[in-house]
Amino acid sequence: MGKEYPDSPKIHQMELKKRRVTHIVFVTGLCILFYILGSWQNNTTLTLNSNSNLKKVECENDFPLSGIAKEETLDFEAHHQITLEETTSAIEKFPPCAPNLTEYTPCEDFSRGRKFPREKLAYRERHCPAKHELLLCLIPAPPKYKTPLSWPQSRDFAWYANIPHKELSIEKAVQNWIQVEGERFRFPGGGTMFPLGADAYIDDINTLISLADGKIRTAIDTGCGVASFGAYLLKRDIITMSFAPRDTHEAQVQFALERGVPAMIGVMATRRLPYPARSFDMAHCSRCLIPWYDYDGLYLIEVDRVLRPGGYWILSGPPIRWKKYHRGWERTQEDLKKEQDSIEELAKRLCWKKVIEKDDLAIWQKPINHVECVESRRIFKTPHICKDHNADAAWYKEMEACITPLPEVSKLDEVAGGKVERWPERAFAIPPRIAVGSIPSLTPKKFEDDKKLWRDRVEYYNKIIPALSHGRYRNIMDMNAYLGGFAAALMKYPAWVMNTVPPNSDHDTLGVIYERGFIGTYHDWCEAFSTYPRTYDLIHANAIFSICQDRCDITYILLEMDRILRPEGAVIIRDTVDVLTKVQTITDRMRWKSKIMDHESGPFNPEKILVAIKTYWTFDASTQ
Repeated sequence: MGKEYPDSPKIHQMELKKRRVTHIVFVTGLCILFYILGSWQNNTTLTLNSNSNLKKVECENDFPLSGIAKEETLDFEAHHQITLEETTSAIEKFPPCAPNLTEYTPCEDFSRGRKFPREKLAYRERHCPAKHELLLCLIPAPPKYKTPLSWPQSRDFAWYANIPHKELSIEKAVQNWIQVEGERFRFPGGGTMFPLGADAYIDDINTLISLADGKIRTAIDTGCGVASFGAYLLKRDIITMSFAPRDTHEAQVQFALERGVPAMIGVMATRRLPYPARSFDMAHCSRCLIPWYDYDGLYLIEVDRVLRPGGYWILSGPPIRWKKYHRGWERTQEDLKKEQDSIEELAKRLCWKKVIEKDDLAIWQKPINHVECVESRRIFKTPHICKDHNADAAWYKEMEACITPLPEVSKLDEVAGGKVERWPERAFAIPPRIAVGSIPSLTPKKFEDDKKLWRDRVEYYNKIIPALSHGRYRNIMDMNAYLGGFAAALMKYPAWVMNTVPPNSDHDTLGVIYERGFIGTYHDWCEAFSTYPRTYDLIHANAIFSICQDRCDITYILLEMDRILRPEGAVIIRDTVDVLTKVQTITDRMRWKSKIMDHESGPFNPEKILVAIKTYWTFDASTQ
């Protein structure tokens, strides 16, 4: 073998290889070191610190508002700002709106409603502002606004300063709707047809049909007043969607939500109610003054659409027991008898069975399927069976004077669409719509995965907002509820969730949410929601800005969230980091305090979470 000299090319190449290996090892070591340091630095949770540079806003109430674990920079008492897309670098704060807008409801505005026909109460339906009418200001709370009382105390009491309206306490004094006691309202639980209280009235219903065996879980109350019926059903594990128009009974829905009871502004007029078919186990009307027999029975036909197979309709007040009450109602016996006969005939044509009429109550039941009903069309030519197969479509869809067909069955005793479990097993059982495969690509496996996903997410939320599990947040809005997993994971807390499903979603899942025993509504967040200002304690928004950002300005979505959120209320927004950055640019202009946090799975998930608090402030007349 020949001798190799130090300057030979072969030796030079070997030295170069050794240097490359050493360099690669060194760089790799640095990468691993910085990766570990970065993971450790980002893997922190949001906590509160007594030395936080955020000042606590003190209010006139005795209720602790701390919301998050101790030791960090976000004060969950009330300080979070969220802003929207801005092309300018300067941060211009949104001003407060005028003080006469403290109860502004954009889509139920009186002045706009007057432009629409009074026939069928069309002028009281949703009529939202045009783009040039949208407000770029923050709806102020009234002076001396206080944090609402906690549940269950809120069922019976509310602060007068929050809803300064005494009209109902005078107009409905004999009926015990509401009373003024110093600086607060008291709700005795009375109603037009239950002056002795909703509790006693519900006990009367329970003697006629069982309200305690878990079969009845979801209810709808048409023309709800201050929602005492729904308030007292809650202790029987029945959750009620109460609705009433914004009319001469000033602020009745606002009172309901102030009490911590589910409610919406709504009216039976020309459009379908914003709920899917087969939603409610029970419907209720207590002197709700809806003309059930007019317009070819249009409104009772709509109740039939939203009732589950085997569901009940309860009627009290005119015309029931007209022989006793006709003088007090200031109507003739002939007129009232004709009205009841018309309702009885219409119910028969809808294939309903009258269960019982006793004292002030009459109860009908919808059939569990339409086998016999289809046959009966040979006798009853009207109303006919609808030919439109999309029975769930309800967002700005006109009512039809035809019977919504139930899903087909193979035998007479089969429940159309599938039978639901009794409550509370119903909340976690596979919903019939998923079990039978009526929603494309949604399988029982995906449903089970979704349940686990939201259990984990709510567990994570509790770490960053401990007040969530302590009753701090009673009224909760889920802006994109999907299968209702968030609501299901909150069942053990003293809270209820308004589950909203955008009507333009890839899958219509609101029917699934009702089959699980929860309530909700269709809603397009490019428009204002049908509620009063300051009616929700916590708003949860999962990917809603990604869904809407190409259709409307997300600034107005955030301003709407601010309108319906109570002072010192919380917001949880889940989205991609670029979307949340845009959102936070806007929150900085809205008197919110916010923080973008890592996904529950860790810092390397592209989805992030923005947590925010709306600061406490009221309108200051001196700055007008």
